[in-house]
Amino acid sequence: MADRRLQVFHTVARLLSFTKAAEALHMTQPAVTFQVRQLEEQFNTRLFDRTHNRISLTEAGKRVYEYAHRIFDLYSEMDNAVREMTGDISGVLMIGASTTIAEYMLPALLGDFKKKYPDVNVQLKVSNSDGIVHMVENNVIDLGVVESPVMNKNLVVDVCRMDQLVAVVAPRHPLAEQESVRLEALLEYPYICREEGSGTREVIAEYMQEQGIHESQVHLSMELGSPESIKGAVEAGMGVSIVSFATVQKELKLGTLVVLTLEPTLDRPFSFVHQKQKFRHRAMDELLEFARGYCKSHPEVV
Repeated sequence: MADRRLQVFHTVARLLSFTKAAEALHMTQPAVTFQVRQLEEQFNTRLFDRTHNRISLTEAGKRVYEYAHRIFDLYSEMDNAVREMTGDISGVLMIGASTTIAEYMLPALLGDFKKKYPDVNVQLKVSNSDGIVHMVENNVIDLGVVESPVMNKNLVVDVCRMDQLVAVVAPRHPLAEQESVRLEALLEYPYICREEGSGTREVIAEYMQEQGIHESQVHLSMELGSPESIKGAVEAGMGVSIVSFATVQKELKLGTLVVLTLEPTLDRPFSFVHQKQKFRHRAMDELLEFARGYCKSHPEVV
């Protein structure tokens, strides 16, 4: 309902990038540029200064952005008010999740949500935790679900459930007969970890520091980008690793991996993260409420 040119301008102004705005709006960059130019022609003034491949808002652009923000807040308020009167819950929700959560938690949760609200179209983006928080900060997605602490105090963080991290080794590994292991003993062997920016890697790094383990003591053999690739490498006898207990259920049943409880134990939160918006799409509120209930009724990720 809102002016498309104003929507495009608002996105470019918020991200200060035509390229990022095009990605967020699922448009081509020339189409984004065209919409902004049309708005500039309407006001007969430049809204952006473009220098050295960077853009910034002009004084007129800042004023238009302020009004656009207020207009879209009012539009959201109106949309929510009418939907509450009619009971209609529909629309598109952009969700982002870190790899572990996207692969092992969200499929069942979103499947059940879709059964209850078939008119809500949920689109999922997958990245590491840093990437998901960045998308929430820039309003690329409506809701993020991450596996590491969120430092941005301007975002709302709502813990969903706790997740246990465990050591994994191949069945013929020297540690395979043990039920638990201390970090020092585990790290005597080649260690396989997630990539930089991974929430799992960040939580484990903090745990190592708490246990007095310096990174120079770690015999790092591989950095891999997903739980599946790490499990495959451990199964092949290429090293040991620490992963979410939720990710190894299939391998435990097949007997291709052995799980060892860490001493002391290591837990981390799975959290919802979103902007502090006064008015949100009603479907967003319903998803948050549904997800909170789901996490209470499914305390274990299996």
